[in-house]
Amino acid sequence: MNTDILEGKWEQLKGKAQQQWGKLTNDDMDVAEGNTQELIGKIQERYGIEKDEAEKQVEEWSKSNGQ
Repeated sequence: MNTDILEGKWEQLKGKAQQQWGKLTNDDMDVAEGNTQELIGKIQERYGIEKDEAEKQVEEWSKSNGQ
């Protein structure tokens, strides 16, 4: 995943991310600020899943959103 693209389009994508992962708060999204690893960490924290599963979800989400 190209993290530069994710960071550059974060304002456009964060709404879609919150639709995908409804447990993420606005504060979570502000902390992530388009940083892939931060987003993965917040997903792990909110959903209680392993890092590899969170990475897989973010990768699939990123692909489905043209990243």
